[in-house]
Amino acid sequence: MNQSSRKTVVIQGGTDGIGRELARALEARGDRAVVLGRDPARGAEFAHFIPAELSLVAENQRVVEELTARFDTVDALVLCARHYRTSRLVTKDGFEENFGLFYLSRLLLSHGLLPALERAPTPVILNVAGPGAPLDLVNWDDLQLAHGYEGQAAMFQAGVLNDLHGVDFAARGHRTRYALLHPGTTATGFSGDYDEATRAFVERMKRIAKPAELVAGWLLDLLDDPPAEPLSAFVEQRRIGVDGTSFDPAAAARLRDLTDRLLSPFRDPAGTEPQASAP
Repeated sequence: MNQSSRKTVVIQGGTDGIGRELARALEARGDRAVVLGRDPARGAEFAHFIPAELSLVAENQRVVEELTARFDTVDALVLCARHYRTSRLVTKDGFEENFGLFYLSRLLLSHGLLPALERAPTPVILNVAGPGAPLDLVNWDDLQLAHGYEGQAAMFQAGVLNDLHGVDFAARGHRTRYALLHPGTTATGFSGDYDEATRAFVERMKRIAKPAELVAGWLLDLLDDPPAEPLSAFVEQRRIGVDGTSFDPAAAARLRDLTDRLLSPFRDPAGTEPQASAP
């Protein structure tokens, strides 16, 4: 591959499942896959790996600083990391872990890497979540599910939050395209801490799941030919509309304001901050 055409693709959650297969495919064809993940042993197979606990705000800030110091341009950001928890866990930041990893990390990386993305010829963010779920899955009065936590509810709500973040991001007029993908039942790493009943359900899912390599191929197609629209969404390879209630701009603005308030304690002394309304 010509060095000038070599892509730099950052993959959040790239040490397992879909992210891992995508990183392998990118490296095999000569692109640069920069993998973010918790486990250095799993990351060792890749030429570019940054270990990080991405459920923490400071870790996302550190990763952004390291990436922008190493790479002037980022062609794409692929967001895959999530971790199921049957029982609620609060991080040292004070956030429910799923909320921190599956939502806040994706938002912080998207905004933090935006300057480097905007320098690319056809920049794109690919968010592997679950677009199109009903908006009423969001518990606006208790976004971190402090009352009545349930692992599946936390996952479904975070998927809707990612839809709304995509709406807000796309409305800002960036060159960077934002695409949401629901991969369907896929043989990922199924990262999580499960109770006995949930683990049995996961084992049944594994037997019917499509291979992660197949979904990685779909992501490669989107990386090579990003949709022209600022925001797009797919269920497997089927495109779905982004003008329904699941993608409500008013709800997206409401989430942005709530998220800004939650992140306000993490402003640095100079007044800059990780925030949902970052330019």
